[in-house]
Amino acid sequence: MPRVVFTHAVSDVDHWVSKHSERVQAFSAWGSNVLDHVNADGSKSVGVSVDVHDMDAMQAAMQTPEMGAAKEAHGVLEPVLVFVEKS
Repeated sequence: MPRVVFTHAVSDVDHWVSKHSERVQAFSAWGSNVLDHVNADGSKSVGVSVDVHDMDAMQAAMQTPEMGAAKEAHGVLEPVLVFVEKS
């Protein structure tokens, strides 16, 4: 099961952090162990790491209107970069 890391900026870090449980729920169909990361320099750059058990479902979910609405509600700013663990 690969670990996937999403990085992006947000409009408000505290607001984004407060939405962690919503991210866990949104990602639960295809991933687990959802962890939020904030930039140590205090900037508005953040990351989310997820153990992904269904890459196809993850990729499909990222294209849905629901995910777009969630990103907007969480203050996510594009672009979102996606990194996949390779061993």
